[in-house]
Amino acid sequence: MQTNRIVEDLSLALRFLSRLPVPPLRSEEAPFAAPPLPRIAYAIPLAGAVIGLVGAIVLVLAHALGFPSFLSAALAVTALVLTTGAFHEDGLADTADGFGGGRDRASRLDIMRDSRIGTYGTVSLVLSLLLRVAAIQTLLDWAGLWRCAVVLVAAGAISRAAGILLLQSLPSARPDGAGASAGSPGPDATAHCLMMGALVVAVLLIPTFGVGATFAGLIAPAAAWFVMERLSRRLIAGQTGDVAGATQQVAEIVFLLGVLIFASGH
Repeated sequence: MQTNRIVEDLSLALRFLSRLPVPPLRSEEAPFAAPPLPRIAYAIPLAGAVIGLVGAIVLVLAHALGFPSFLSAALAVTALVLTTGAFHEDGLADTADGFGGGRDRASRLDIMRDSRIGTYGTVSLVLSLLLRVAAIQTLLDWAGLWRCAVVLVAAGAISRAAGILLLQSLPSARPDGAGASAGSPGPDATAHCLMMGALVVAVLLIPTFGVGATFAGLIAPAAAWFVMERLSRRLIAGQTGDVAGATQQVAEIVFLLGVLIFASGH
């Protein structure tokens, strides 16, 4: 694949997933249009790694300024949220409200479309932020600054691959939703996305944490996808963009926890 094509696809993926000011390239005909998911699926984990790198840089800077580990971790998570414009957090909150508060499929989809946030969504956001900050703080204390930073980059990559897998594994729950407009990535593009995510994890984690942590880091997001896929299939008979965002959040959390299990031994 040509380098120009990779750079262009990564730029599209970053504009889709983040608020980073990615300038249009000369070769792009419609840089700010909805990206063709089958084309850019392989670049989604790379874009996730860039987003994770932003959090890692903030973590390193906060630590260099002498901030305690909790504050450094909180600032890193804040950077991640700001970088994406709470893109995935919004999906998590809507999914929690819909799955938790809806009586049937139609009411769940209606709740998920409502911009207002309810009790389930609020609690899910609080728990997500709390778990991520706590996991990063513990990794920082147990594994050290640079290995913790590496984990943030890997988490950004593999968790977004899990979201793409969710979009592929279920039909769209409604014809006019974000999941439908994005389209199905297709089996080949999804396989390339998963391989890219796994490659990023392997390259980053094997030298820093070993094979065991790498294996845990790959299995945990797969388990998160499986649970979210089962829930989404049973409760709304399909997928939406919100559920894909929620899957990313859950996958990121369990990835951090999975690596954390092995961190104390290194």
